[in-house]
Amino acid sequence: GHVPPEVVNKIKDELGYDRPILVQYKEYLGNIARGDFGTTITDRRSVGDIIVVNGAATLELTFYAMIVAIVVGVTFGMVAGRYRDTWIDGGGRLFGILIYATPVFFLGLMAQLFFGSYLGWLPTSDRASPLVDATLQTHTHIYTIDTLWNGDWDAFVDVVKHLILPAVTLGLVTAGVFIRLVRVNVIRTMKDDYIEAARARGINERSVVYHHAFRNALVPVITVV
Repeated sequence: GHVPPEVVNKIKDELGYDRPILVQYKEYLGNIARGDFGTTITDRRSVGDIIVVNGAATLELTFYAMIVAIVVGVTFGMVAGRYRDTWIDGGGRLFGILIYATPVFFLGLMAQLFFGSYLGWLPTSDRASPLVDATLQTHTHIYTIDTLWNGDWDAFVDVVKHLILPAVTLGLVTAGVFIRLVRVNVIRTMKDDYIEAARARGINERSVVYHHAFRNALVPVITVV
């Protein structure tokens, strides 16, 4: 509000904002096609670099959250389907419904409050401690890979500690989908003719469930994953 008009006009001219909007848009699309996303107005940082760094953080979080979702969702869903209409099945279904219905931001805040503030077990923000973040030599901007690449185990442990809360929180919410999906498919598969044939041949129930039914029940789950 206190910048002189001539300074504002000079900045607009440098940034090209004084040209027709269609000309600006055409030039912008052309630059994007060449991989040039421009620079920020405030500190002239490369937008492409920002996307790479933040995109790597997102990719890292998504990957580990998906591992949590698959492990929890498939395990709970398989057990619930195996023990259909028992208290185990009821508990698994209830957990899946509640965890999926819980807003992820609320679950995250409660996890920060309990495990971070009350118990002090895990850090509640950032990707790493300030010292690690400042000294880490990055190659991929994915911290778990970079710390292993550098052979710095202390930094790796620090990064994993910072990753646990967000990855588990996001993974648990996604696991709610997998629990119900795996359960339904296990129940459906257990009714197929080849399962009855396997039982008729005297194969024990554990092998029937985990070696025959479970593998086929995972086919639609893999599609969703």
